[in-house]
Amino acid sequence: MKTYHGSCHCGAVKFRIVSPEITSGVRCNCSICQRKGALMTPHIYSPDDLVIESGEDQLSVYQFGTGVAKHYFCKVCGIYPFHQTMRKAGYYRVNVGCLEGVEPLQLQVEVFDGKRL
Repeated sequence: MKTYHGSCHCGAVKFRIVSPEITSGVRCNCSICQRKGALMTPHIYSPDDLVIESGEDQLSVYQFGTGVAKHYFCKVCGIYPFHQTMRKAGYYRVNVGCLEGVEPLQLQVEVFDGKRL
């Protein structure tokens, strides 16, 4: 397991995750993921594994459809650092572009069929 540190673009939101090494990313085809275009971690993190170190008050939450998934955005810069999943409520996937030391363009990409959920 490895600790990764992450943040939004402006640095108002900082967090860390404990994760297996990130060697791939997941791209989802659901309506919001298509529009935001983020590459997400292949792993799903428990609330114990994702710790918001600062800026929790700078996060805005967007929900739609069933309202189960929660998509978090920085109120200052608009970056989308993570979301709580629909399939496992309360658990998170993280935008790999927000993680220090991870190069999203060098990762193998898996596709998740979120349209069918």
